[in-house]
Amino acid sequence: TIVVGMDTSYPPNEFLGGDGKTAQGMDVDLFKAVAAKFGVKADFQTATFDTIILGVGSGKYDVGVSSFTINPDRKKSVNMVSYFDAGTLWATAKGNPKKVDPANACGLAIGVQKGTVQIDDLTARSKKCTDAGKPAITMVVDDLQVKITNALVSGKVVAMAADSPITNYAIKQSEGALEKLGEVYDSAPYGIVVPKAQTEFAAAIAEALKKLEADGNYGKILSNWGLQDGAVTTFAVNP
Repeated sequence: TIVVGMDTSYPPNEFLGGDGKTAQGMDVDLFKAVAAKFGVKADFQTATFDTIILGVGSGKYDVGVSSFTINPDRKKSVNMVSYFDAGTLWATAKGNPKKVDPANACGLAIGVQKGTVQIDDLTARSKKCTDAGKPAITMVVDDLQVKITNALVSGKVVAMAADSPITNYAIKQSEGALEKLGEVYDSAPYGIVVPKAQTEFAAAIAEALKKLEADGNYGKILSNWGLQDGAVTTFAVNP
């Protein structure tokens, strides 16, 4: 069994099913298929997003599979195997009644999940505001993306920023209450997180992904979740 750390609050990539305990989503199906290539099963354990990489480093989890954008800071402490491309996409209420502009969100309440690359993005945007003598962006932060989405629907925040598959899914599930704001930007690969010392394990995961692409299952899994636009053709360790 491969023990997987996962934040199951990030639909459609990883979330809990109707029973409230079974992990499902694109990442779940994809890593189940990777594990099957090794002849083992995956045990998905729910964790808060910002604790997973630490958990992989400490040996609590064998891997982390939770929509982790590959970046230099994360690669300092773990290996990351690329398997999907996503960017950042904002959403707001239908019709954008507050006339939110992501390029000028000074003084506005924006929802964002703790530990994500969007925190860094909004921090930089907020600094531009304060450097120009304008009010800072008020970041409304939560451990769970589903709570951020609910905050937008309820009007607690005027917009949210999240990975593009998550934002698109939230818009679809809102039944017309939400709409996208602007376009996807800062696209980058997701990576499966593997302990720093386990380079052979990371390489084996990359090979398993290549085999899944070759046999057609990689494309099928992404298409099943409507995420075929994020497909990649290169699976690499620490790209």
